Amino acid sequence: MTLLNVENLKAYYKTEMYGISRLVKAVDDVSLTLESNEIYGVAGESSCGKTTLIKVLSGTIKPPLKVHEGSVKYHFKSGETDMAEVSAEKLRKNIRWKEISYVMQGSMSVLNPVRRVVKTFEDIISTHEGIKNRGEFLERIREHVKKLGLPPDVLGSYPHELSGGMRQRVAIALATVFHPSLIIADEPTTALDVVVQRGVLQLLKEIQAESQNTVLLVTHDMAVHANVADRVGIMYAGRLVEEAPSRIIFKKPEHPYTKHLISSLPVIGDKSGKSGLEGTPPNLANPPQGCRFHPRCPLAKEICKTEVPVMRDLGGGQRAACHLLEGARQ
Repeated sequence: MTLLNVENLKAYYKTEMYGISRLVKAVDDVSLTLESNEIYGVAGESSCGKTTLIKVLSGTIKPPLKVHEGSVKYHFKSGETDMAEVSAEKLRKNIRWKEISYVMQGSMSVLNPVRRVVKTFEDIISTHEGIKNRGEFLERIREHVKKLGLPPDVLGSYPHELSGGMRQRVAIALATVFHPSLIIADEPTTALDVVVQRGVLQLLKEIQAESQNTVLLVTHDMAVHANVADRVGIMYAGRLVEEAPSRIIFKKPEHPYTKHLISSLPVIGDKSGKSGLEGTPPNLANPPQGCRFHPRCPLAKEICKTEVPVMRDLGGGQRAACHLLEGARQ
């Protein structure tokens, strides 16, 4: 079943300073779907629009960010929800944490440094369900954190008394306390060493497999997607340029940008040098015409400089937007 439909989404930042107005096209004409019971990865270098995309999907839209076009529709068990029409009250009480939860990039973004961990659980649960019996509440969250491999005494700790990995596990425990339909994980392994990263990613996979919910995993680390994601979407300069099941995209990427990302991954036994991609991402306040990747693409043709490539269906769940695929099935 389809959990989320995003169609032709355009989300821009409009700023005005010293009489000059700027429109930053952070997400520009993105369409995708998320299925129930899958891990969908979003990859791309910094400033490609990943964070803006998840702000729109989670309903955390604040000026200067505004949705100019497109639709974001969820198909929860309770019914269809159009994020353009949902009220702020319903979003706060019925959707956030219950249907859509958010594992932020830094655990300290969700944990209050001057309050014990148990108080944060108390704040979230009391806001959405209320706490009628404190003994039952404490027993519930003790069982919940134990299930995620955390000792129950972590609830009595302050965030600074926990390691980075422990704090990130607590953040995941907070995000899953209501067993939501969608968990958005924004760079959940940032600033963690590789051993702790593996534990955090394994925890996300176990939670998803048990609850059969959907995880939207946002990270620039392609190795993480290779090990965790079922499908991967590649973003560049505010647009989705390729999407495919993980087993396909890592074996046979079609877009030149995707090929570069995957070829940059280290391979055991490979002693050849890795070449970087020349140039820098474009200014989204004034993006290049045509394909936004063409100034950095070694395979660019004249048509790439003038016409925006359409997203083509390549079969097997793979699609890509590139003029080099002109003869592919649409």
